[in-house]
Order: sequence, then structure tokens, then C-alpha cells
Amino acid sequence: MVLETWHEARLIPTSGIGSPIEQERRATSALLAVIGAVDEFGKALLKPCGAPAGRIETYVEVPFELGKKSLRPDGVIRVVRGKKEWTALVEVKTSVNTLEVEQVENYLDIAKENSYDAVITISNEIPPVVGAHPLTLDKRKVKHVPVYHFSWVRIVSTALMQKEVHGVEDPDQAWILGELIRYLEHQNSGALAFTDMGASWTKVREDARKGVLRKADPDVLDVAAKFDALVRYTCLRLGQKLGTEVFPQLPRRQIQNPKERTAELVDELVADSVLAAKIRIPDTVADLEVRCDLRGQQIHVSVTVPASGHARSETRARWLLRQLSDDLQDVVIEASGRGRKVAVPLSEARSDEKALAPDSDWEISRFKVTHIYPLGVARSTRAKSSFIDSVSNSVDDFYGRVLQRLKPWNPPAPKLRSQPEERKVDDQYTSTDLSSMDSSEPATQPTESLTES
Repeated sequence: MVLETWHEARLIPTSGIGSPIEQERRATSALLAVIGAVDEFGKALLKPCGAPAGRIETYVEVPFELGKKSLRPDGVIRVVRGKKEWTALVEVKTSVNTLEVEQVENYLDIAKENSYDAVITISNEIPPVVGAHPLTLDKRKVKHVPVYHFSWVRIVSTALMQKEVHGVEDPDQAWILGELIRYLEHQNSGALAFTDMGASWTKVREDARKGVLRKADPDVLDVAAKFDALVRYTCLRLGQKLGTEVFPQLPRRQIQNPKERTAELVDELVADSVLAAKIRIPDTVADLEVRCDLRGQQIHVSVTVPASGHARSETRARWLLRQLSDDLQDVVIEASGRGRKVAVPLSEARSDEKALAPDSDWEISRFKVTHIYPLGVARSTRAKSSFIDSVSNSVDDFYGRVLQRLKPWNPPAPKLRSQPEERKVDDQYTSTDLSSMDSSEPATQPTESLTES
């Protein structure tokens, strides 16, 4: 009989972590061991870093000499395929500890001296763009050795995707990966979720409410960067639930230069007291848009849907309304077309078919469906009214109740035309029919009338 006081033995225990150093060592050792033990997980994590598909070897705290300095990177990963070797140094931070420029650049120098292929950093810092790094590093050093960054939440997301969606062929390896996931999701592991908007949040929120934000204020820049991290975190968490890749939708120029994205957020925050983002979810009718109004303390989550191809705008409106569930509240529908917009609450659009199409000759080209949610004001998820939770929960709710139900309009298949009936033997021919007959064919109907003519 198993008693409630019995604790199941775990491959990677969360108990006995007495210091930040022990926390970091255990997380590093556990992660690197599982990367080497679970083939599919190791390949999925290292492929974006340029590693080949081969046998993975992992080591912890390997000593190196750099000039007169003795350094110990947290780990080394080596992939061997035939005669080819790919090697990366690993630097790990847990909890609230952040990466340090000098330390990472030292490891870049070590990698260059030893002809290694990459440096990988891991921490709870979430860059706004996939492929970006949270630190501003010397471009000359990065030119020789590329540096890749993984947030802990991204690592957990990759592990979950591999185990639950893509699958792990070997059952023992699948169990080992599950143990890593369980460990990293425990609060003692130091692999934290995104839980805090930072020390600047309260001041910026109050300044936004008063309309006195300034572009030169470093607090504004800090909150803009934190918001992008929150959007990326929200995408990763939603992707875990959906079993697919969800990511912020950004212009190419902002992907190549994340500072442009931050500058755009700062401009919009100062001008309108708004933080906004677009999220791309595969196979949906359109991108999800989230707009956080700090002054009005509302979150607007929306999607813009191309109208159907029906001839009448009223029919196009009914096509959209049929896809929206009856229990939705605080939803506004906006119809647009020919330089004109009409916006009405969903309840009004349901009760009056002409509310969205008041003029019969006006052609609707698209609809915008917006759900309005309350905005949390607290900086940390420990508080009841958390900004972070309000954004993540609003995005999840809108996707589940609105976006995943919407389908693009497809025109119906063309109908087969009915075939004309064959002439019956007693049909009466007209003079035109007779004149078009071949003269060699005898006229069979009606002979008497032919004689009389």
C-alpha cells in the first residue's frame, strides 16, 4: 500500500538545493545529460546552432586557460559524426541571475583559440526575436564564433514538443525526457517562467495614465523590452499547449535588427500609452493582434478576417456571425470597405442584420473581431491583478473562443449544368430547323405538311 507521505524516487531530485551555485550546477548537469541521452531532444535543440546529426557527448565544468586566466565554462557539448566534430561551450544562469558580457566574450575567445564551433548561453532572459541575444557583444568576436541563446522556457517548450508532439521512439529515453521536464518546471530548479515586468513597470504605468511619458526616459525603454519578452514568453507557452510553433510576427528589418522593434514600441508607448504586438499561429485565418492600453487599462485582442465572396454585404455579415459562439461578451465587430468603417457590439450585430451593412450598395471587404479584456496592473505574477497573467490569459482565451473557430471563406464548387433533353420523334420542326438539315437526309416529320408547302 502506497501512503500519501511516500515520495516517488526521481531521476533528478528537486530537494537538497542549498544555494544558487548548487541550483545552477544541477540544472546544467541535468540538461546536458539529457541532451546526450535522448537523441531526438538533443538533435532538436542543437540543430538551430548548426550541429550535425551525430553522437552527442556532454561535459561539465571543463577547465581552460585564457592568457593568465583560468576559466571553467559550465559545460561543453561535442557532436561526432564520422570524422567530423562540432563543439560548443555552454554558459548557464538560473533564477534571476543574468549573463555577463565579459564572461561570454571570454568564452568566445576560448572557442576561437580551440577552433570550436559555437558558444551557447542559457538563462531566464528572453530576447524579443528568435536568434537574438540578450547581451550586446563585441561584433568582432561574434564574427569568428557564433553565439546562440536559449531561455529556459524555450528549452522546456522544445522538450515538451519533442515528447508530446513529435515523439521519442525509445520508451526509456521518453521517460528520461519527462523527468527533465518535471524537474525544470519545479520552482526549485531556477528555470523560472516570465514572472516580473521589472522595477520600471509601476512608474511607467502611472506616467502613461497621466500622459507624461518621455521617449528619453530609460524606464520606458526597459518596459518596452520587457513587453517584447512577455510576448515571446506568451508565444512559447501557447505553442506548448497547441503543439506547434507560435511566434511574434515582425517585419524582416526588425528581425534583423531587434533595436528597431524596441524603438517602435517606445514611440507607440509615448504617443498613445499603448503596447502592441502581432502573433502568428500556423493554419489560422489571420494573425492575432494584442493591444494593451495602459491609460484605459484594457487589453484589446483582435483578428482581421477577409470577408466572404457572397454578393450581398448582409450575407457576408451573417457568414461571419455564424462562426462566433453565442456566449461571447465584450466583443466588437468592425466592418470595413471602400474607405468606410462600421463598428457595433456583437450583440447588436446579432439582433439587427443590417447593423454591419446599413447600405445595400456598400461592399464589405473585411471584418475585425475584437475582444476587450481587463488589464492587470501589478508588475509580478505573485499579485492577484498581474499584467503578465492578464496578457497571457487574454491571448489564450481569444484563441480558444474566437480565432480557432474562424475559417476562411472558400467559394462553392461550380455546379454541373443540366444537359438539354434529346428531341423526341414527334417533335415539330421549325422552318429554321428544316433549312439547316443536310439535304441528303430525308425529312421524316411531318411529310404531309411538306407536300402541301
